[in-house]
Amino acid sequence: MKISFHTDAFNTSFKDFQHCVDWAEKNDVHWIECGLIDGVSWIHGLGYQPHVALYEDPLMLRNRMAKQGVAFSQVDAAFPLSGVDGPTYGVPYVLKTLPWAKLAGCERIATTDGLHRPEGLSDEDAMEMMKRQYAQILEVAEAYEITINIEVHGYFTTKPEMLERMLDFVDSDFLRLNFDTGNSFIAGQDPVAFCERFKDKISHVHVKDVSESLAAIARGGQTGIALSHCSVGEGANADNIKRCLEILRDHGFDGHLSIECEGQGGPLLEKSLHWLRGTLKELEIAEER
Repeated sequence: MKISFHTDAFNTSFKDFQHCVDWAEKNDVHWIECGLIDGVSWIHGLGYQPHVALYEDPLMLRNRMAKQGVAFSQVDAAFPLSGVDGPTYGVPYVLKTLPWAKLAGCERIATTDGLHRPEGLSDEDAMEMMKRQYAQILEVAEAYEITINIEVHGYFTTKPEMLERMLDFVDSDFLRLNFDTGNSFIAGQDPVAFCERFKDKISHVHVKDVSESLAAIARGGQTGIALSHCSVGEGANADNIKRCLEILRDHGFDGHLSIECEGQGGPLLEKSLHWLRGTLKELEIAEER
């Protein structure tokens, strides 16, 4: 399996994307995941945001990253598609990301639903709307041969029955799942059962733990965690993560495990990386570097 990390880890330390690439090179991590910005943001322009804007040249960025031995495991274009503004903003965002990702050498794009039941829409109306959106997106994604991952993050995607329907919106090998160990847990689901149920569809994994204190007050009441303030392996979800890795190992998964945590400028991310590498070794899972 391949270890990656989401640059969200450096959100609160106000580092730029290049800092994340430097961190990856220093820690012998060869894949990275980031959010994409469609437009101009002052905080990004000043170097205080660890993500990438679509106005940045993807081929030149890819070449710069390659010199440091780093490539994209996935880019994040996860504007919620379940709300009434999904067709207006979410679909164009993903469609614009597809050619950018192709030139950047990235084979996966993350998408998702909203955290809450969409206002003004019934569940069925929202599902039908998302089905039309994914059909439109997948037509283009297939041309670019880029996988569109549905991330476990919101009102619909943290419900296994709904997610199963979403993954069948389009009959395509390019519609897959970004499984998130932390979001499935905080939503009150069993991440191990979740992983077992959808193991055939998983193409990218967010490895996220949940602190004991957050689990005690929020589990079952939230659908996603913006940024876990707990290093992977130190929270209430550590055993579940290990069991999920066993399921993925036995199923022959050889994709990316993307660490998600609030890095505190690096230390918590380093602890997470150490735990994950140690756990892979314990489970006799080879790390591809």
